This record gives sequence, C-alpha cells and structure tokens, in this order.
Amino acid sequence: MDSFEILLTIAIYFAVLVGISFIVGRKGDSATFFRGNRSSPWYIVAFGMIGASLSGVTFISVPGAVEAGSMNYFQVVLGYIAGYAVIGLVLMPLYYRMNLTSIYSYLGDRFGSAAQYTGSSFFLLSRIVGASFRLYLVAGVLQTFVFDKIPDDQIQIEFWQTVTFTVFLIWIYTFKSGIKTIVWTDTLQTLFMLIAVGVAIYYISDSLNLNGIGDITSFVADSDLSQIFFWDDWKSDQYFVKQFLAGAFIAIVMTGLDQDMMQKNLTCRNLKDAQKNIFWFTIVLTAVNFVFLVLGVLLTAFAKAENLQASKDALFPTVAMDGGLGMGIALVFILGLIAAAYSSADSALTSLTTSFSVDIVKIESRFPEKRQENLRKLFHIGFSLVLIIVIVGFEYIIKDASVINKLFVFAGYTYGPLLGMFGFGILTRLKVNHILVPFIAIASPFITYLISYLSSTYGGFEFGFFILLLNGSITFLGMFVASLLSHQDRELQHLSH
Repeated sequence: MDSFEILLTIAIYFAVLVGISFIVGRKGDSATFFRGNRSSPWYIVAFGMIGASLSGVTFISVPGAVEAGSMNYFQVVLGYIAGYAVIGLVLMPLYYRMNLTSIYSYLGDRFGSAAQYTGSSFFLLSRIVGASFRLYLVAGVLQTFVFDKIPDDQIQIEFWQTVTFTVFLIWIYTFKSGIKTIVWTDTLQTLFMLIAVGVAIYYISDSLNLNGIGDITSFVADSDLSQIFFWDDWKSDQYFVKQFLAGAFIAIVMTGLDQDMMQKNLTCRNLKDAQKNIFWFTIVLTAVNFVFLVLGVLLTAFAKAENLQASKDALFPTVAMDGGLGMGIALVFILGLIAAAYSSADSALTSLTTSFSVDIVKIESRFPEKRQENLRKLFHIGFSLVLIIVIVGFEYIIKDASVINKLFVFAGYTYGPLLGMFGFGILTRLKVNHILVPFIAIASPFITYLISYLSSTYGGFEFGFFILLLNGSITFLGMFVASLLSHQDRELQHLSH
C-alpha cells in the first residue's frame, strides 16, 4: 500500500467526519458548542468516551511499553475502576446539581474567582500539553510511514506541514457545533479503533500460528511478559499499591476534574443517564486496555521472530506497516491510529475553547449571543494555532521513552493542584482567601518535584505515576494552612472592631 493510497483513505475518512458534523450541527450556537443542548443519548456518550480516553498514545504506547514493563500497566487500569466510581457517585451529582457548563465554575462558587481562574488555567496547560503529546505521536507516525515515503521528485512534506494539516482537519469538523458534533464523531472513531485492534490481533496471531482465543490466551499466559502484579520492591515505580492508587487518582483528575471528558458527560439528558454512561464506560474501557496489553505481547513476539528492529512507540507502526503482513493490517492500522488520536484531540480543542471562554473571559455573562459566537470562533482558531506551535516544538524536545509515561508524569504535576483544590472543597467546609489559591497551586508542583528528586537520589524511592497523589496532597495541605491564616485574619478583624 503506497503513500497516495493511504492519503486517499484518510481523505475519505475525514470527508465522512465533516459530513457528520454538518448533519448533526445544523444549529451551531454557543449552547450547542458548549453543552450539546443537553440532549446526547448516554450510550452514545459512553462508547465515544472510550476512544477519547484511550487516544493515539494508548493505541501505540501501551502495546509498545509491554516489552520493557510487561503488563504492569494493568495495575493502573484496575485503579481506574475505583476512580470512576468516585466520579459517578461524588462528582457527577455535584456537577448536575450546580448545572455547570465548565466544571471549574465549582471552584469559583466554593472559594472565589481567583480559584476558578486557577483551576481553568491548570486545565488549559494540562490539556494543551496532553493533546499536543497525543497529536505529536500520531503526526510522527504519519510523517515516518506515509509522507517521508513519497518520492522527493513528486512532493516533499515537512513535519510542521503534517502537524498543520492534522490540526486543520480537526478544526474543520468541530468549528460549527463543537461538543454536539464530537459526541457522534467519537462514536464512529471508537468503532474504527476497536476494529483496528481486533484486525491486528488476528493478523499477528495467525502469523504466529495461533488458532483462536484459546491459543492466544495460552501463548500470553506462558510469555515472560505476562506479569501483571508487582509486589517485590515497594521502592519501585511498578509496585502494585503505587500504581493502583495512581490509577485511581489519574482517573479522577484526567476524567472527573477534566473539562474535556466531563463536557461530554454533561451533554447527557440527566444525572441518571450520565451515571449509566460512567458505569458501562468503566467496564468496556477496562476490557479494552487489557486487549491492548495482549496485543503488546503478540507484537513483541512477532517482532522478535521476524527480527524487526523496533521497540516502544515504534513497535506497532513498524509491525503494521513494514512487517510484511499485507495491505489489510496497514490500512486498518492507519485508520485506527487516526481514529484514536482524533477522538481525543477534537474534544480537547473544544474543551480548551469552552474553558477559556466560560472561565477566563466569561463570555456568557459579559457579551450578547452574537458577540459570544464570534469570540468563541476566534478562540477556537487561536487554540488550533497554539496546538500546532506546541506540537512542532516537541519535535526538538522528545527524543526517547514511551510517550504514555511522559504524559502521565507530566499530568501528575499539572493535575495535582486540581486534585488538591477540588478535594479540599468537597471534603471540608473550610473557607480560603481565594487570592492565595494561585500561589498555592503554582508552588505545589515545584515542592513536589523537589521531594521526588530528593527521594529518588538519596533514598532510592521512585514515585512514578504516584507523583499525582503527592502533588494533590501538598496542594490540599497548602489550602488547609491558608484556611487557618484566613480564619486568623477574620478573628483579628473582628477583634479590631
């Protein structure tokens, strides 16, 4: 399958997405863009969220990480289950009771405007970098396996052009109706992603002479890479307790405290439907992640048998595109990769626009409807340009290691303050001077990094993904100290009067 056939396939795929966007989003006002008119069927949201949660990073990095860490990532996935239970039973009722458009409005209501600005700002930073990580990975694969293989005498496409083209396609089918379009396009993209994984397993297992689920199960069980649970070294970042707790809190912050993921949930008709969505989404997501790890074992075995020199994030693309398995797996791999990446990136672009519009600029209370729409479109274009700049910048920063590990470590530093702020607001009744909140949230990641560095250097203790919980705890403690200071100030003011 040559590059032009792949490009034609991509063009047809995106023509379908654009068609869906125009059918679904005929009425494209701000209420449609931000909330989907609160009319989305819960089962459509649940299915579409699978693709948005997994993304192109999971599609490539989870199978590629098996060679180095076996199936230990499933410890994190098991933690997700506990985290999603907290989202469904604690956070979703809170959001629906307050009828929120942006979940960071809760921080404004609980503490004050500076807290809302802080929460939204940390989300914007987290999502810009997170979405850029994901799109960087996909753009790199397209560049290496598609555009770089086009003969120089025909056309030459640079990496920055690939990135611009990638983001521009997302902008095309999201600019009109935002989240309402994404709820439906993500459903299609999730389907393509799951088909791609199933086809890949079929081709690779057939090449390894494995017939049926029974043979695949036995092969994986007998593999040295099938170990899931790690109990031996409590200092290791693979230790079960660390990874399970990290998984629980990763789910809470990267879904429950993330405007991107919650914006989809808040398009459901009511709380009951949103909770159904979370319940079924959890079950399916757990199973799908396990399948990705099984795929990682098969890919590693195939690459070793065929003497393919590929590892980490290059493993799946190399086997699919250059492994000699035929055009079918190459085609579904490209479609699956694009589907996984875009189902995450399109909602990221929409949620960035929403959070900036609602939390930072507050367009719903400051401007008339027509002005809101014009500003929203302008911000949408602006964040598209920001993503392009950041992704191209990553080309000069990221040189090694699995992207999923980089993504989760970075998330620990940026989502930690959100965890601390929401946790303090929900678990206590204490008040904090909202002016202090930005200083606490900014200081917390720096203190976290210092503690992590010292513990690793002098104690041999690796926090790994557990860094999120440490960061959140430091923010929570900072909020508690600030509440005591605020209380003392009120007492002094009372005595002075």
